[in-house]
Amino acid sequence: MKALSIRQPWVWAILHAGKRVENRSWATAYRGPVLLHAAKGCTRRERDEFVSFDQDLASRVPGLPHSYTVPHLDQLDRGGIVGRARIVACVASHPSPWFFGPFEDVEPLPFRPLKGALGFFDVKEAAE
Repeated sequence: MKALSIRQPWVWAILHAGKRVENRSWATAYRGPVLLHAAKGCTRRERDEFVSFDQDLASRVPGLPHSYTVPHLDQLDRGGIVGRARIVACVASHPSPWFFGPFEDVEPLPFRPLKGALGFFDVKEAAE
């Protein structure tokens, strides 16, 4: 199964905060299921910058659901599979305030340690 490594807390936002788009500088023809891998690296500064971005987003977008609290750095799983999604499109624009490539059918999975890689990478056994 394909997997995609995403830094925290961005992958947390995909799974728990309604972020259904992912920004990448490269396009992909791949469509279908993908395991979401939380990259091992994440600094306190990155987490704090995300919180500022998230708060700004909530203040700029009326009606954006915001009934969550971003976990502290030590509560974010890193260095393993944390969920799965289905990639349905690769687009140049999107109305989502999170706009960065779409995911659908998103669900958190129990944390499973795994070394990540750049781009898509294969995972030998599918997550259940």
